[in-house]
Amino acid sequence: MRTKSLLHCFSCSGAKVLIAAEELKETVEEILPTLMEQNVSVYILTDECTTAGMHSFKDKISQASGEPLPIRVRSRVTLGSPAVYIYTSGTTGLPKAAMINYQRLWAMSFLQSIAGVCSTDVMYINLPLYHTAGFMGFTGAIERGITIVLRSKFSASQFWEDCRKFNVTVIQYIGETMRYLCNTPEKYNDKNHKVKIAIGNGIRADVWKEFLNRFGNISIKELYASTEGNMSFINYAGKIGAVGRVNFFHKRAFPYALIKYDTEEGDPLRDSKGFCMEAAKGETGLLISQITQKAPFIGYARDLQQTERKRLHNVFQKSDLYFNTGDLLSTDQEGFLYFQDRIGDTFRWKGENVSTNEVSDILTMAHCIEEANVYGVQIPGQEGRAGMAAITLREGVQFDGASLFKHVEAYLPAYARPRFLRIQSSLSVTGTFKQMKGKLVGEGFSPDRVTVPLFFLDEKLRSYQPLTPQIFHTVESGGLKL
Repeated sequence: MRTKSLLHCFSCSGAKVLIAAEELKETVEEILPTLMEQNVSVYILTDECTTAGMHSFKDKISQASGEPLPIRVRSRVTLGSPAVYIYTSGTTGLPKAAMINYQRLWAMSFLQSIAGVCSTDVMYINLPLYHTAGFMGFTGAIERGITIVLRSKFSASQFWEDCRKFNVTVIQYIGETMRYLCNTPEKYNDKNHKVKIAIGNGIRADVWKEFLNRFGNISIKELYASTEGNMSFINYAGKIGAVGRVNFFHKRAFPYALIKYDTEEGDPLRDSKGFCMEAAKGETGLLISQITQKAPFIGYARDLQQTERKRLHNVFQKSDLYFNTGDLLSTDQEGFLYFQDRIGDTFRWKGENVSTNEVSDILTMAHCIEEANVYGVQIPGQEGRAGMAAITLREGVQFDGASLFKHVEAYLPAYARPRFLRIQSSLSVTGTFKQMKGKLVGEGFSPDRVTVPLFFLDEKLRSYQPLTPQIFHTVESGGLKL
């Protein structure tokens, strides 16, 4: 599965050169024959390379001229030209390459300016640069001309020490990182730092309050955006829990709406005339944004089908066109916007999007599983939703928790592995044969509500073990780390 995903990600971009870090050499070697068939040039960041079909790259960097590139090299580059591809799990299947053109890249890069970052600031980035958030922090730092401090991996225990050591004034976050920081043991010097601005998304209201109480008066700039989306919000006012506020000028320049949505059928609700209906204040609705020349939806590289799936036609009138964000939001009486959930076949866990279809495909590759319906369930005190699957067993085959553990460990990253399983005799589907998730999500993983056998992923025993009421209460109370 890993090699299949890697080849897919590379091929859909149309790239002809692959440059990989030295530690990824073995991974690249697994797909090298296919790359060679496609006439792709492969370089490894080393001074020497003896593998046939691969070339060293560090030695070539040292030989490169220090002069600016000739104008002719970029003479055909415009604001509409592709600048970078950022891969998103989207809602189904393999990752999709969202094309970011130079116009969008500049827009993303101005975020720090909007948030109040100036050229004398020092920014701390501990998110992967292939993640939209980390990438945005990096390009924004270039636009501002500021100093950035890059950490290869997030460390809650070293976070504030790093900030003090490097005089950090701006930090970047996703909801999970803020929760991890709040869960560290309290220290006498928690407020002893120079951080004044935090930019990010996904922080829960309770974590937001705790973070400010513990670490001081930091201006949190919570935002809403998506990699491939054509509009965004930022919470200028600092209203705890909100991702932004309905603004007349913003809505006029970039028309958007929250519409009524059928979570079971997975489609917007329409009136007798076939048009969508706006959600009322306080009601959760699907966020859509109009596709215009000023706010285009560029789509996914070489994937017209997935691009079309994100478009909504004839929304409020004939021939209008909107981008389906796939996110459910609500507004309060003051017009503040609040993120509620993701729809369809994706949920977020550990700061990552998990494609339920991709996880289902992996589960049904296991010897004992016939069908799998994957979804996310909420756990008190945890960001996002943990993976859970309703499964049916192959006829005449017994459930093997240890074998299934080895299977998901081999084929899925840690954040995508289902934490809970329920074994059923059959899976419910709608009249259009879509797997029904609403009732399953509502029942969660409580033994009091689920009458079929329940199991949880026990990493110590390296197996899926029966989920007893005692274990359930330990998870609910936060006594069992997931």
